[in-house]
Amino acid sequence: MLTPLVTTLSILNTLILVCILAGAIYWFILAIASIRKIAHPTRPATYARLAAVIPAMDEEAVIGQTIQSILAANYPADYLDIYVVADHCQDNTADIARSMGAQTYERTGTFATDKGTALAWLFDRIIESGKVYTAYVIFDADTLVQPGLFDEMNASLATGAQVIQGKHIIRNERRGWFAALAWSMFIIDNRYQNHGRTNLGFSAKNMGDSICIRSEILSEQWMGSGLTEDYAFRQRLLLQGIKIQYNPYAIGQGEAPPSWHEARPQRTRWLRGTYLANRSTAPRMLSEGIRKRDLALLDGALQGYLPAYSTLTLVAVILSIISWLTQPWIWGWLPEVWTSLVILLFIYPFLGLALEKAPLKAYLVILTGPIFIVWRSILSIYARYMRGDLRWVRTPRQAEQSSPH
Repeated sequence: MLTPLVTTLSILNTLILVCILAGAIYWFILAIASIRKIAHPTRPATYARLAAVIPAMDEEAVIGQTIQSILAANYPADYLDIYVVADHCQDNTADIARSMGAQTYERTGTFATDKGTALAWLFDRIIESGKVYTAYVIFDADTLVQPGLFDEMNASLATGAQVIQGKHIIRNERRGWFAALAWSMFIIDNRYQNHGRTNLGFSAKNMGDSICIRSEILSEQWMGSGLTEDYAFRQRLLLQGIKIQYNPYAIGQGEAPPSWHEARPQRTRWLRGTYLANRSTAPRMLSEGIRKRDLALLDGALQGYLPAYSTLTLVAVILSIISWLTQPWIWGWLPEVWTSLVILLFIYPFLGLALEKAPLKAYLVILTGPIFIVWRSILSIYARYMRGDLRWVRTPRQAEQSSPH
C-alpha cells in the first residue's frame, strides 16, 4: 500500500539531489579554476591619472587613517587626487578630510543617504570641476590602502582592463566572533569567486571597496543606488559586455561588523537587494548568455538562479539526515550520496583557505560556519518575503590597526 508514496518520495528526493548537486558542481568548478595563480601584471613606464573616491557618513573615527594610507601609497602625488563626500554627516568627518588635503564635498538636504546615491552625487561634482581622470578607485571610509595598490591598478589598466577589483581583506578579526568569521570567509571569497572567475574569463565580484573603474565606464553606467548597488552594478556591466578583472596584488583592508547583532541589518540589506537585482536581471542575462554564447553572462545568470553555498549546504545536511532516517523505505543509495555531498561541501571552504595559505586561526574560525549557514538562511528567507521598505543603515566602525595577515 505504501509503495506508490515511497516511490514518489524517492523520486522527489532524487530530483532535489540533482538540483543541489548542480549547484555544488558550479561552486567546485570555481574552486578548481582558482588553483592556477594569476599572473602579476607588468608595471608600465607611465602613470594613469587616478582619483581615490571615499563616501563617508559620520566616519570621523576612521576617515583620517584611510586618507593617510592613501597619501603614503607608492604612487606619484601629481597623478593621484583624493575626494571625499561627507554624506549628511553630524560629526567632524568633513573637517578631518579637508585638513588632510582631501577635496571634500558635503552633501546635505536630500532624502537618500545610501552609498550609491552619494557616489553618483560626488561624481557629478568632480565632472563639474573640469578635472579629467583615467579611472576612479573607490574605497570605503574605513579602508587601509596598502602601498602598492595604485601601482597595481595602473598596471591592470595598462593591460586594457576596464574595471579592476582589488583584494579586499578584513582587518578587525580580533574584535569579535562575527568579524573573525567574516575575515575567514572573505579569504575564501577572494580565492573562489574572484580568483577563480578571473581565471575562467568570467567577471569577478564587485566587493564595493578597492575597486577601480575607468572614467568612460563610470560615466555611462554610474554606480546607481539601491540596497546592494555593488551587486546590481556588476550585473549591468555584464549585460554591457564588461567584465570585472581581479588583481590579487592590489590590497585594501577594511572592517566587518564585530557582532551578529550589528551584522544583521547589513546582511539583510545585501540579501534583499541581491534578491531584487536577480529577479530583474537574471532572466535577461540567461537569455543573452545563450544567444551570444557568452559564458560570463551565463555565470552571472547561474549566480542568480543557483542556491548560495550556505543554502545548498543546509539543504544537503537536512536531506541527508532524512534519507538515513527513512532508509528502509527509500532507494538505498540516496543516503550514501547525500552524505558524500555533505562531506564535500564541508571540505570546500578549507580548500580555499589552503590555497590562500591562511593561518591556523582561519581554519578554526570557519568551523563555526554551520552557525552562520543557519543564520544566513533564516535572514535570506526573511529578506525575500519581508514586506515594506528596507532602508540603508550605516554600519558602525572604529579605528583598527592593520592586520598582519
